[in-house]
Amino acid sequence: MRGLETPAILFLESVRPLSFVGSQAMVFLGPFAHAIFTTRDYDRLASLLERRQNLEQLVRAIETAARCARRGAPRREGRRAYEAKADDA
Repeated sequence: MRGLETPAILFLESVRPLSFVGSQAMVFLGPFAHAIFTTRDYDRLASLLERRQNLEQLVRAIETAARCARRGAPRREGRRAYEAKADDA
């Protein structure tokens, strides 16, 4: 990790109230964004932002990855937990 866990978590916590509005803006701007970004990743991000609890899971995954990096443990456990929960959404 590059030591940016705290700013990332602060950013995610500050935009949490606007996550649904942001996801709807992404859906609205989708036709333009698909010219720049891959369709699958863009649509997945928009659907993840629709539910506020997904941001909480992302924050937990970042915290877990940071803890594992400090201990020197593999980061896979945090990533797998987040991906499994995100796929359920």
